[in-house]
Amino acid sequence: MGQLHNMVIFVAIAVAATILQGTEAADYTVGGNTGWISAPSGGASFYSNWASNITFKEGDVLVFRFTTGHTVAELNDKASFDNCNVNQNQEVLTTSPARVTLNRTGEFYFACTVQGHCSSGQKLSVNVTGSSSPSPSSPPGSGTTPTSPATPATPSPQSPPSNPGSTPPPPSPGSATSLAATFSLLFIVLVINSLF
Repeated sequence: MGQLHNMVIFVAIAVAATILQGTEAADYTVGGNTGWISAPSGGASFYSNWASNITFKEGDVLVFRFTTGHTVAELNDKASFDNCNVNQNQEVLTTSPARVTLNRTGEFYFACTVQGHCSSGQKLSVNVTGSSSPSPSSPPGSGTTPTSPATPATPSPQSPPSNPGSTPPPPSPGSATSLAATFSLLFIVLVINSLF
């Protein structure tokens, strides 16, 4: 009976660790309620200030919400970002919400390719760290709201820029994953308790 007890506990811990590891990635709406706009209040530093409150991890997703007349492009390098050379890009996304998965560690550079928008502050640089541990720089109660319950920090709730006649966006996939993880862990605890 003792070996069975130990084996059940080991399996439960392994399953719980796997579930929790799969829920670390977060969705972040760029700019919070402001969304992805040119000439944001706060000027050219608006998006860098927004990003400075978040520790981005590999696997996180940036969600760019914008109205017609804007784009999102990942720029090739820091020089293109600094000089708003939006022609040096990897791909231009023209449909909102544009979702970009941060699929590696290091710096990412984004800008709107519409003439004059980058130079008016519609650009974002983020540094992505490893994906193995939770964010230590975004403690609970830091005045930020996550887009999914198990992850840190977006400066404001997830609502797109106002656009009459538009429908609200569906919940982020991370929200469902976190909820499933919570119920799975609860189920495991209940099973273990009923066995012993």
